[in-house]
Amino acid sequence: MNLCNIFSFLGKKSKIFFETLQVILWQPVVVENIRKDREVHFYVRASSINSCALSLFFSVTMEDVQGHIEKQTTNDTVNPRSSSSYYENYHSMKEIYHWMEEVVRVHSDLLRKIYIGSSYEKRPLYVLKVQLQEIPKSAIWIDCGIHAREWISPAFCLWFIGHNRLWRKSRSSHGNSKCIGTDMNRNFDAHWCGKGASPYECQETYCGPYPESEPEVKAVARFVRDHKDIIKAYITMHSYSQLVLFPYSYTMDKSKDHDELESLAKKAATAIKRTTKKTYTPGAGAQTIYLAPGGSDDWAYDLGIKYSFTIELRDTGTYGFLLPPREIKPTCLEALSAVKEIAQHVLQNL
Repeated sequence: MNLCNIFSFLGKKSKIFFETLQVILWQPVVVENIRKDREVHFYVRASSINSCALSLFFSVTMEDVQGHIEKQTTNDTVNPRSSSSYYENYHSMKEIYHWMEEVVRVHSDLLRKIYIGSSYEKRPLYVLKVQLQEIPKSAIWIDCGIHAREWISPAFCLWFIGHNRLWRKSRSSHGNSKCIGTDMNRNFDAHWCGKGASPYECQETYCGPYPESEPEVKAVARFVRDHKDIIKAYITMHSYSQLVLFPYSYTMDKSKDHDELESLAKKAATAIKRTTKKTYTPGAGAQTIYLAPGGSDDWAYDLGIKYSFTIELRDTGTYGFLLPPREIKPTCLEALSAVKEIAQHVLQNL
């Protein structure tokens, strides 16, 4: 398959074009969010490239997507966890489970593994609690990997703990539908399934049959609700686009804390620029990219967690979801600088 970067699009004919060629959109996720002033990234079978050429002006940014996937998964268990290079490679879910066991064992004075439920496929879901002393104190929530194809996101969570993939949806089935999975970042109870989400099972942004229908979402929501009085910031890591987003994503209206959140997002973006010279764009979700109801950051904000952010990590389209392993370390460094900026502000405003 090839990853293409479109420089013009087909207007009303675009939906027919994408369905005919079985194109999968990367940015934006759905046809309805395509705009004349923004690039569109999609991947398509190499055999369909000539058909693309008949309708579009485009450039191929990645000629062999499968080759990139295979290259990035060959080192899954090669590096020992004692090696710093372990955190500069991508790892399977099985390897991440093993990593969790070992890191909790080695740092039992600092880390606790808390079981919060099971996924649709009966895999255990854990929260890693980082705390120096077992005394009540405020907390910051960070989650990574709510969208399965965003590999750099869980890589940051491993890196974050250790140093201090093209499927998007979940794996759930839906009755007699031939399509599986729900977009878990459209499944939270925050203007669920409004404009920007889809009620159709085969769409990438399928919101699920009802809010918190996915066991993974239900487990996270239950844990956060149970601890909402101590969780003072909610940070969810995604990719790609290099953005620092804050509520709202389900409406174009500004939140009551818009000015403060915008100021903090700008500070986080500045911290990133200072760290790696990379430019991240700050802004409210719907105003900056597109409407996205049912997202975890909006849900957390409406729950009362004021400092709720989505950080879209590297890059801006050259590799998309297949960010090379050599980019993991600098991406994690810049993300950490943003997290520190947010944490410092939270501490000053408890």
